[in-house]
This record gives sequence, C-alpha cells and structure tokens, in this order.
Amino acid sequence: MTEPTGAEQPALQPYVALVVMEATTSGQAAAGAQEQSLYQENFVLVHAADERSARERVERRAREAETSYLNDRQETVTWRLRAIVDVKEAEDTDLGGDADLYTRHFRDWAAYERVEPLLAREDDRP
Repeated sequence: MTEPTGAEQPALQPYVALVVMEATTSGQAAAGAQEQSLYQENFVLVHAADERSARERVERRAREAETSYLNDRQETVTWRLRAIVDVKEAEDTDLGGDADLYTRHFRDWAAYERVEPLLAREDDRP
C-alpha cells in the first residue's frame, strides 16, 4: 500500500479540547487525611483531519503528560488524565490573528461561580 500524496491527504483543521488532569499526593493517604486532589483544566489545540483523529491526538498528549515526582516533603505527586471533557473544531480556523477558539453554554451561573476562582477578583467584574 502506498502512502497518500499531499494532494490526497485531508486538510488539517484546528481542534480545541478541554482536558482535566488530576494530581494526588501519596502523603495525604499515608497521614490518614482525607485526600484532596488538585485538578487542572487545560484547553489544548491540535490539528487533525477530523474529530476522531483530534480526540486521539489529545488523548495521546494527555497520556504523555501523566507523570509522578517527589515534592519537597518527599511525597509522590502523581498527575493523571481525569477526563477529556470535549473536543470540537475551533470556532475560527484562521489562527494567524485574533480568533475565537472554543465556545460552550451553560445555564447555572451560581454553579459556575462556585468552581471558577477567577470570578472572585472584584477588579475584573463588569
């Protein structure tokens, strides 16, 4: 089977994914404390021919980011992929200038305020 030529390959489009990583620390469980995970929300940009390929690229990148290391207390900190929340084509595909990358909708403002710490800054409120 021959490799497709450049003319036959589908054009790559930008896709944005919302990925959640989780960090746990070995010391939390050893000390008998209730484990308190730290979560990191990432917006990831990949280029792919279709959504399935984009999701595969995102998952591969997230799995490659999984790691463990010792912190300053000699506890093992482990980062792992918790969820790929969404993968969708970027709103604007020309990324050479200003662009909208990702849009999502919600109805519960109070729930959003509870999980979004940046909203607490008074100087940023409209």
